[in-house]
Amino acid sequence: MTILAGVAILVLLLVLGVPIGFALGIGGAISFLMVGSPAALAGLMQGVVHHTTANFVLLTIPMFVLMSEFLGVGGIAQDLMIACERLMRGVRGGLAVACVLAGAVLAAASGSSTASVATMVRSAFPTMKALGYHQGFAIGTISIAGTLAIMIPPSIAMVVYGIITEESIGRLFMAGFVPGILTAVGYIITIRYCVWRNPKLVPSEEQIKQFTDSQGAQANGGRIWPVGILILVVIGCLYSGVATPTEVAAIGALGALVISVLMRRMTWRGMVEAIGNTARTTAMIVTIIFGAVIFGYFMAFTQSTNLILEWISHAGLPPLVVLIGIMLIYILLGMIMDQFAIIVLTVPITYAVIKGLGYDGIWYGILIVKTAEIGLVTPPVGLNIFIASAASGVQPGEGFRGVAPFVVTEIIILAILVAFPEISLFLPNLLG
Repeated sequence: MTILAGVAILVLLLVLGVPIGFALGIGGAISFLMVGSPAALAGLMQGVVHHTTANFVLLTIPMFVLMSEFLGVGGIAQDLMIACERLMRGVRGGLAVACVLAGAVLAAASGSSTASVATMVRSAFPTMKALGYHQGFAIGTISIAGTLAIMIPPSIAMVVYGIITEESIGRLFMAGFVPGILTAVGYIITIRYCVWRNPKLVPSEEQIKQFTDSQGAQANGGRIWPVGILILVVIGCLYSGVATPTEVAAIGALGALVISVLMRRMTWRGMVEAIGNTARTTAMIVTIIFGAVIFGYFMAFTQSTNLILEWISHAGLPPLVVLIGIMLIYILLGMIMDQFAIIVLTVPITYAVIKGLGYDGIWYGILIVKTAEIGLVTPPVGLNIFIASAASGVQPGEGFRGVAPFVVTEIIILAILVAFPEISLFLPNLLG
């Protein structure tokens, strides 16, 4: 009953519109008083704040966010989008494929899904609209391409998962590389299939030729080498073991700044904007972590994880059935909650359950990130869809309809990752 009362308090606060981080902290503190003393709560809160802020790994989050912001305000990401579009110009639906390619490259130089979507919608949507792409399909493609940033390393979602579970963030990054490439390939196949089924979603070759002739100047724009150098530095330092993930994040942020300055793209106003956005995003994520840790201590005191494991044991459910059930729950939660909130709120419980069933924690982290991808583009929350819609003026409903085929692809890829753990664990085991 105590567990249910604590969860009810949390749900009530969320319904009342309290921000998720504060709802977790307040709900956890009130619930903790049901099982502990005020003095114990005061000591716990002091310890949580100190332990979390003193965690060196936590610095990874603001550094990767800052790198992404510098790439955006420096116009480097827009150059990448133009270059990918030029590469795929001769392919039917090539600009949609270019969005996926640009999303994959941006993911390797950043860790923020929302930043990737905001960049691509500003760079790609005006051209897609002018060419005659179906607007819902265009928004759906841009939104799903942005989700690659939380699967292809470096990934802020993986950093948060690693902090909570104390799994190696370096191994998580390695594990996400092959599933990320598999996901990008799946998106491209989906685009080609949609164009084959309904050619009206994309412009004809004649429309593309007319637009290219009228916009010939753009063919000379777009430089991919700056972000290419940054990716080589980030990935090289990460996988060679020269630097820790936290140090790699700092190197990436510095590299993005230096490249933007050398290209004379960084203004004082842009730098202030990038730092401000980084501070806001980091404060939001850290607040959620604070609150989730407090609520997690309440759940630990009530022995909820042990009760769940005991129930599974008595129910006689096969481990695979339990895993599939957890994945379904995460997909449903992703439709109504923020992805970071889901990770910090539920992973302490589900991770213990999964480990108790004998599954690998790194592999499980990849599955969690994949369900977070799905949640970013499914209604009613679908954060990526709303970001793309707000920037383009397209109704969110059109975006959700346009992204539907990609959601089907995501579920198929999730099933493949569940059935074949080696896809995720191949690189971590190979590179140690």
